[in-house]
Amino acid sequence: MEDINGSAAAGGPPPPLPPQSLPVFKEGISLILSRWWALQMAIENEWGGRGSRAIAEQLLSDIFSWFTQSREQLYIDDLENILQEAMLSLNTMAEDDSIEEVAEKIMFMHEECLECNYQSIVKLRESTSQAGAHSHVRRVVNDDDDDSTDGNDDDTSNMAVDTPEPKSNGNQANATASGSTSGETEDGWTVVSSRRKRN
Repeated sequence: MEDINGSAAAGGPPPPLPPQSLPVFKEGISLILSRWWALQMAIENEWGGRGSRAIAEQLLSDIFSWFTQSREQLYIDDLENILQEAMLSLNTMAEDDSIEEVAEKIMFMHEECLECNYQSIVKLRESTSQAGAHSHVRRVVNDDDDDSTDGNDDDTSNMAVDTPEPKSNGNQANATASGSTSGETEDGWTVVSSRRKRN
């Protein structure tokens, strides 16, 4: 199994991607992000404000630049930090290990692209469904937002929690709309969760 924790010899810069791999790798990052449920939920509900989609586009650019312009060895922890900071910019916290999963997929895809192997990207292109809903996504709720909901104490009415049941091609957790729950915690976060089916 390939080492996804670093792309080069200890301490050295990462090997450059072949020129023909650059656009394909960028497309692959975009495909992975478009299937990241927590990120897409934050964009659709504009949890980061009206610029939420722009934040997501900047995340794609930042990830691509990190892989192609870094002068130091690439570590998965650094990629996870980039993803985490983007989610915080969207006032969102994913507590379902999806950040680690997304980082791992991108690191693995980068290793493939170094060898001009685009198998995982081809699979993403052919897949039309988003990844299954993850367990916990928390959104920051600012006190200033109360102005838009005068006379309505039900904060969950502003959230699109009832999502269609995702089509899962593997053994990913399946979530149904009826299994989705939401509620506001004492610290001002809104928790969105989907129960996972267990055998």
